[in-house]
Amino acid sequence: MTADSFFRRAERFKNRAQYKDALLLFRSAKKAYEKDRVIEGRLRCLMSIGDVYRMTGKFELSGRNYSEAIKISRALKNRTTEADAMVGFGLSIRGLGRWKEALKMFSRAEKVYRERKDAEGIAFVLWAKAGAFRIKGDVAASLKSFKESLSLFKTLGDKHGTGYNLCGLGGASRVAGLFSDSFKYYTAANKLFSELKDTFGIAYSHCGIGNALRMQGDYSGALLHFRKATTLYREIGDIVSFSYTLWGIGKTYTMLGRLDKAMDYFRQSYGFFRKTKDPRGIIYCKLGMGEIEFLRGRISSALVNLNAAFRDSLSNGFSVENCHADALLSVVNKKNGKNGNRCYNKLGLKLKFAGIPFNIP
Repeated sequence: MTADSFFRRAERFKNRAQYKDALLLFRSAKKAYEKDRVIEGRLRCLMSIGDVYRMTGKFELSGRNYSEAIKISRALKNRTTEADAMVGFGLSIRGLGRWKEALKMFSRAEKVYRERKDAEGIAFVLWAKAGAFRIKGDVAASLKSFKESLSLFKTLGDKHGTGYNLCGLGGASRVAGLFSDSFKYYTAANKLFSELKDTFGIAYSHCGIGNALRMQGDYSGALLHFRKATTLYREIGDIVSFSYTLWGIGKTYTMLGRLDKAMDYFRQSYGFFRKTKDPRGIIYCKLGMGEIEFLRGRISSALVNLNAAFRDSLSNGFSVENCHADALLSVVNKKNGKNGNRCYNKLGLKLKFAGIPFNIP
């Protein structure tokens, strides 16, 4: 088989979210291109391998491939591919919680796209920036960037881009406390991804619908959608999204008072988050486990978890998660949670919790 035919087959597998098969073929294509000294082919493979690793939560490996792609595209003076690789690299470090560096990378890429009037590139980087703003805790900037990107993707007729922005808007709306908006966006995304037969998108939107229903108190509906998401994520091999879904199930069981089951899911997701080196995911697990320990009357153990979540969220600059930790600590320390509500108001979030457990978004 030629390098090109390896590459074409790999792309088909990648588009069907069959990432294991795609990775094997991309590696074969890369070897063949290297043997034939086709540097552009090698560059295409590095970008695609980076994408596959990123989609399956192997952020350090994806970052390495994008980093090499940046160097090669610079040597070839291929500014557009260099910008694409910078966005990919930014998404990889964003996955490791490094939102400040990611935003710098995205801004550099955006400059190139705007110089070249590359509408597709601008739409992509606005979507990437929106996700970084959400991790930072700037939900207003996140919603604005997702809406701009959505409008561009719709104009371009890119249905996959439209679907991912709808999911992004669903997530940012949930964090903002706009739960019915969140449900509306995720449901629209699910419908679109089902028509497109986009497995990753279908899983992502099911997880989102699950969280939106959880926030509205429909716990059985939430569990139904979370289970659909976990089945698909297992098939795809996306450990990051799978971990967040497990956390969502844990939080749902916490709200239902099934604490042993909830703790089991938090522990599972904690193990995966440590594996993917996702500091934000680890913080969410510590918040969840801290609440359960408090509800079991184990105050010192609850404080260990919640104080760790507070410190980690502060050092990573995660504003929303810092508010959650602050609010929970003020309840545990018998300050009635007033600190937390002040913190949410400062970020412009419509969130208010009466007592532990918090149904945090």
